[in-house]
Amino acid sequence: MDNEVKPENLPPYIPRDDTVTLIDLCSSDDSDVEEQHVVERRYNSVNNVGAKRARDTSSAAVDRENAKKKGTVENELAVVLPEGFGQSIPPVNMTHTFPADSCNAFSHMPAAGVSSGRVGSCKQFWKAGDYEGAPGGNWDLSSGGFDHVRVHPKFLHSNATSHKWALGAFAELLDNALDEVASGATYVNVDMLENKKEGNRMLLIEDNGGGMDPEKMRQCMSLGYSAKSKLANTIGQYGNGFKTSTMRLGADVIVFSRCSGKDGKNATQSIGLLSYTFLRSTGKEDIVVPMLDYEKKDPEWSKIVKSSLSDWDKNVRTIIQWSPFSSEEDLLRQFGLMKDCGTRIIIYNLWEDDHGLLELDFDADPHDIQLRGVNRDEKNIKMASQFPNSRHFLTFKHSLRSYVSILYLRIPPAFRIILRGKDVEHHNVVNDMMQTEQITYRPQYGPADTYVKDSNMSAVVVLGFVKDAKHHVDVQGFNVYHKNRLIKPFWRIWNAAGSDGRGVIGVLEANFVEPAHDKQGFERTTVLSRLESRLVQMQKIYWSTNCHKIGYAPRKYKPGNGYGYNRDKSPEDDPEGSAPSGIKTRASDKFYSGSYPSHHKGDNGVSGKDSSLYLQEELRREKERSKALEDEVNLAREKIEEMRKDQENLVEIFTEERDRRDGEEESLRKKLEEASNTIDELLNKIRKLEESKGSSWRR
Repeated sequence: MDNEVKPENLPPYIPRDDTVTLIDLCSSDDSDVEEQHVVERRYNSVNNVGAKRARDTSSAAVDRENAKKKGTVENELAVVLPEGFGQSIPPVNMTHTFPADSCNAFSHMPAAGVSSGRVGSCKQFWKAGDYEGAPGGNWDLSSGGFDHVRVHPKFLHSNATSHKWALGAFAELLDNALDEVASGATYVNVDMLENKKEGNRMLLIEDNGGGMDPEKMRQCMSLGYSAKSKLANTIGQYGNGFKTSTMRLGADVIVFSRCSGKDGKNATQSIGLLSYTFLRSTGKEDIVVPMLDYEKKDPEWSKIVKSSLSDWDKNVRTIIQWSPFSSEEDLLRQFGLMKDCGTRIIIYNLWEDDHGLLELDFDADPHDIQLRGVNRDEKNIKMASQFPNSRHFLTFKHSLRSYVSILYLRIPPAFRIILRGKDVEHHNVVNDMMQTEQITYRPQYGPADTYVKDSNMSAVVVLGFVKDAKHHVDVQGFNVYHKNRLIKPFWRIWNAAGSDGRGVIGVLEANFVEPAHDKQGFERTTVLSRLESRLVQMQKIYWSTNCHKIGYAPRKYKPGNGYGYNRDKSPEDDPEGSAPSGIKTRASDKFYSGSYPSHHKGDNGVSGKDSSLYLQEELRREKERSKALEDEVNLAREKIEEMRKDQENLVEIFTEERDRRDGEEESLRKKLEEASNTIDELLNKIRKLEESKGSSWRR
């Protein structure tokens, strides 16, 4: 970096006492030393109003004195210090424009309520990454002999583009709150707030979990750090969700977290600001995060000063300047809304659509947050009121309340998800089904599969018709969960011609496939491809067997050629949703009114001279009936074979369980026998002792 002190490698994510609380989210390629890079910053606040001014005599004297100091420090540390290092910082004049220094957190800082002219204030997420920072710095700097890799602020935006769907970003934040159940969390609250400073709307996500101490707060703000990947029963694993999700919803986020004292430590509370607006407007070429920490020393909260009070004041001024709050007292007032511990996340400068409206719609429903644009289909909304059992399928793409109600397969007891003042009612899609079947699927692993290889792992697929299927509503797909979290909502894997497959939905929890980074899909592996093929087969068999029960003409399942279809494409292979090649067309769907459709024209009644033709036609029809019965027999045999395999697996499981119990019983029997022998030996010893005491007493 230009004009910057050579960075040092320090212990990972733990700011030293001699560092400023403004952390630099850079990465280091030093694999031998597990350290995070925390860069000590000194700010140059030279007053510049459009053009350079001649300095007066006193200013020159001060500069000479500072030059002496700078030379001394350079000699001692053997580093080149930036111009202006050690100069006293004059009071910040909010009407002035500061020079664009990539190391200066206050460069190009606009006056309160005034947008900076340095960078265009783009308010649309998909265009917000188009900006240029300050001129490139000195890339020759190294850290401890190792090259130093810098993380540009634009990475925050490009990283967040993994969330194509904004509601998926909400899910990441809810995952973090649900993981806090282990720390005592009983609720997560999602709401809309008014920004009194700017007069616009903000987003609030808060929970009453264990909160974050200063170290965990820095881990949260850092890129790629995750302790959850090592913990069981937690959803997070990449250490990326907080950054990508908050950036996808708005340009800036401020986090308040209070952590109760544990293991002899005092309670702490921390404030962190991750502001894309701040980084853009000041022309930063590195990601810097101003932070404030406090420690409770009964009965007062005191500052945790890492280096000096002047550095503390810089962080305070930066946070106040770029946050929705007007003073340090206003910031601390947010902790008063918590109890003993918890985390309060406020996302502001929310993204807008092409029409200048907020991407998030807070007005359509006072107890919901909805999306505008392509995800919102007025026809589906109208149908949802008409077909209540299909409501989640029709509304989850634009309604946060609908999506969150099916987001988790199970909700911990007494845990509440509150959306704009009203609890979200948990919903299991299985309750929307009728004529359900359960099929146990065991994954087939290949040599290249490395995510999970557990021969005992399986998934129970619950398959059935949605209760509105008799109305021929185009609802189908599988809700695929991973570790209790919905990854693929209503995954449509069979793109058939006509209405084949319509009304069939399923639910399964597949912990043997690896979710993608945005948790809105799975990594394309052979395990996933085999699961997808098997689900397609399940849906085809179920449809061909039961479609006549909801008013469709009977279908003939042909195991040899896949129900008359070649391998259907998945949504990923066929984004346009067009019917794949190789599909055999069939007649348009209609209510079925007879046992079998007529296969010839004319009346069934015929004259005597046409008896031979009539017999030939009847013979042909009989052959077709026989073929249909043969297909049904083959289908029944397949089911019997599958049931036999399931039975063998159950027998094997029961046999293993019985052998295990026999072994445990034998082990307990031996231990009991040993204990009985030990008791007998002890009784004999006691008896001998008593006899010896009696004989000695008689003597």
